[in-house]
Amino acid sequence: MDELTGFQRDLLYVIAGADRPSGQDIKEEVERYYSTDVNHGRLYPNLDTLVNKEYVEKGQLDRRTNYYAISEHGQRAIENRREWERQYLDT
Repeated sequence: MDELTGFQRDLLYVIAGADRPSGQDIKEEVERYYSTDVNHGRLYPNLDTLVNKEYVEKGQLDRRTNYYAISEHGQRAIENRREWERQYLDT
């Protein structure tokens, strides 16, 4: 997960915490956290990166709407990251 940007990690966490969110669902959640608009030109290339690196699986809800789901690789990466963080945060 160390090759991901902070934004990509945030997207991964949002996807992991939701049940097959659409790109729009992810966008809305990230905008709430960042308190600013996230444009499509930033969101979708970063989602594609997560798919290409196999952290996330992409499927189709209908002809216009995709969904995203955490992959096993993505789930393991989050667990490893959280374990790494715990060593610094749990004192």
